[in-house]
Amino acid sequence: MRHLGSFDYIIVGAGSAGCVLANRLSEDPDVRILVLEAGGKDDYIWIHIPVGYLYCMGNPRTDWGYSTAPEAGLNGRALAYPRGKVLGGCSAINGMIYMRGQARDYDLWRQLGLSAWGWDDVLPYFRRGEDHYAWDDDFHGQGGGCRVEEQRLSWEILDAFREACAEVGIPKTKDFNRGDNMGSGYFQVTQRGGVRWTAAKGFLKPAMKRANVEVLTKAQVARIRIEDGRAVGLNLKLDGEDASVDAAGEILLSSGSIGSPQILELSGIGNPQILSKHGIEVAVENASVGENLQDHLQIRTIFKVRNAKTLNQLTSNIFGKAKIALEYAAKRSGPMSMAPSQLGVFAKTDESFETANVEYHVQPLSLDRFGEPLHPFPAITASVCNLRPESRGHIHITSPDPTDHPEIKPNYLSTVGDRKVAADSIRLTRKIMSAGALSRYEPVEYLPGSQIHTDDDLAKAAGEIGTTIFHPVGTCRMGADEASVVDGRLRVRGIAGLRVVDASVMPAITSGNTAAPTMMIAEKAADMIREDRRAAR
Repeated sequence: MRHLGSFDYIIVGAGSAGCVLANRLSEDPDVRILVLEAGGKDDYIWIHIPVGYLYCMGNPRTDWGYSTAPEAGLNGRALAYPRGKVLGGCSAINGMIYMRGQARDYDLWRQLGLSAWGWDDVLPYFRRGEDHYAWDDDFHGQGGGCRVEEQRLSWEILDAFREACAEVGIPKTKDFNRGDNMGSGYFQVTQRGGVRWTAAKGFLKPAMKRANVEVLTKAQVARIRIEDGRAVGLNLKLDGEDASVDAAGEILLSSGSIGSPQILELSGIGNPQILSKHGIEVAVENASVGENLQDHLQIRTIFKVRNAKTLNQLTSNIFGKAKIALEYAAKRSGPMSMAPSQLGVFAKTDESFETANVEYHVQPLSLDRFGEPLHPFPAITASVCNLRPESRGHIHITSPDPTDHPEIKPNYLSTVGDRKVAADSIRLTRKIMSAGALSRYEPVEYLPGSQIHTDDDLAKAAGEIGTTIFHPVGTCRMGADEASVVDGRLRVRGIAGLRVVDASVMPAITSGNTAAPTMMIAEKAADMIREDRRAAR
């Protein structure tokens, strides 16, 4: 077995959180850092061209290729569950939307007993990590590793959708990221000059120039070695060969909401019933590991339109595709520079909600599912998701083999409340599409179909057309209670020298896209880790 030596910090996973950790912790020249990434390098061209997500999701070079178990709420369907498998992790294949959520989200975390995680506590870390193209004020920062810019195209049909939202009482906004994201506007994105800007580019590559950082790809962790209640090292496969590494300080799991609970369970940290089923000796009993899975289910309503330019027509022939390619080559603009969703809308399906409870991702295109051709007719897609779902699922290992995919069961639409929001979301979409601003486009509902009206039928239809918007969180829940997986400083309960730093620690999902909150968690964790190191001296 190859021995890799000893490091002060071993970061498991070079995704959004792991890249930030590597950068911030390596600012101290007195520590040695090893970053282990189970996937490969980020040298695939389609990672860097924004529209390339179409060629990265479902591609074994860049995507783990997970899928959910069949879901009762989706009428027995199983969903593909893309997760990044390269340096940069999901930031290399995601929708590039920069979204923090709502101040209410983090204040709720504080009310749960996590006193250091309120909005006022986390805002400085959002600002520190950001490199905003225009704003440097009380809410936004410049000079951080996460580049944020405006999109480099617009669409007349989406402008009209925004006007229609205003007609039905949803105001326009220029900034979704000041604590209250109610309103409509074009998403700001993690790009630089029309090129995807990943966490690897912004955080990891600068850290790799430092002498105290080593990064290994194709390095899949098999288990954490635990001695006398402390994490002392890792066993792993490096390019398919057995290897080990020792931890002089801490092991930091940043493998995401799927990978981090999987590694904990493989190491004997979890529910004894699940561990014993797979012949794994219990090191720490904690029934919360892998539980509390939350995700945003998007309901992909589609409307045929007339008299409008949409991507369906632009890509319908070789001349249109050539024009799009030439525009990107010359200007880094146009459809090849666009995020999967351009226009965002945050709204309430019921005025009883304190803040916006649904988010729209509006697209000037339509297709049956990702990876299939666009429809031959002009159309737009108004995907809408419940921002704060009540449904809770789980992720658990299916064998002691780290290469076997775990069971992923989100339990979408499993509560009365979630089914009600789904039905009301479709009704709100119809209301927007019926507004005067869109009348010249003569919209006709294609999915789910205008003949569907009752709550039960609309919820069932939502299950037919709903799909993940790729925001799994919560499976290594942070909490003040002893039943949580990690405490407020992200330390795994019952094991010294081990933390989890990624989206899996969120006790409740944020009200929006989850990439920016994940990087914020890592920014804040880096300070905590350094503080604890100084205190231990």
